[in-house]
Amino acid sequence: MDLRTFFRYYRQEQLHDVSSEMDFEEIDASKVTNEQVLGVDFQSVLDYMNYLVIERHNSANTRLRKTSSLRRFYQFLTDQKGLLPKNPLESLESPKRAKTLPKYLTLEQSIDLLQAVDGPDAERDSCILTLFLNCGMRLSELVGINLTDIRHHDATLRLLGKGNKERVVYLNQACIESIDRYLAVRPKDGVKDRNALFLSRLKKRISPKTVQYIVKKYLGKIEMSAGYSVHKLRHTAATLMYQHGNVDIRVLKDVLGHENLGTTEIYTHLSSAQMQQAANSNPLAKVKPKKKPASENTDKPINK
Repeated sequence: MDLRTFFRYYRQEQLHDVSSEMDFEEIDASKVTNEQVLGVDFQSVLDYMNYLVIERHNSANTRLRKTSSLRRFYQFLTDQKGLLPKNPLESLESPKRAKTLPKYLTLEQSIDLLQAVDGPDAERDSCILTLFLNCGMRLSELVGINLTDIRHHDATLRLLGKGNKERVVYLNQACIESIDRYLAVRPKDGVKDRNALFLSRLKKRISPKTVQYIVKKYLGKIEMSAGYSVHKLRHTAATLMYQHGNVDIRVLKDVLGHENLGTTEIYTHLSSAQMQQAANSNPLAKVKPKKKPASENTDKPINK
């Protein structure tokens, strides 16, 4: 499909052998000859990339895919088929992939989510949401928490992250109180995994699927289920810490258990995007100065 789009463009713009009135999608790319395929040069592809931006309004990610398809095709003709002495697109640079900002709940929405908890498992469910929103832990990290990982004497919690890497996070008052409320009602008899913090109704260690269901259920109660998930709560915790708590980005990296600082820096971009949105939302953003009458001469010298 990507190659067909390019050769439609090539016939239309470079070979001039189709009617300008013909709809682009009706151009038959199969009519491009083998000689014409091998005659494609670097400049033709650069013009095509500009066409994708200006005429087709393709995103950076779409253009990245199309660039990759073309480069691989001509690499195949060069290396595998031996039809070209050198790949004409070897030095073609790929568009930078657009960074998508993570979705997250606002402070008000986070409070609504915590207050939406009810039912027979309210203490457990409330504790799960509280830890997600305050500690920014991953789903696997929460499911894997053992009773022995909780250290009340210094208000810390041991987590087992990616690659079995351990890290310790500090528990604030909301987390400690939520854990204590849950432990007071957590089943003690007939428990199959006695060291697991969170248990299912079958008294086994809670599964990731069950946690996902719990989170989705309460997100639905505050009408935030579309596009939101457990991982979005991790983004929410990180965003709230960075924007409202003025947490240093390097500290946030350790809290989230990121390997590289670059991964954490998405939250600085998020903050910048919000600042730009706030500026554009100002009611004076589109107000222009009153136009001066055409007869008024602004170049008159000042009389001294």
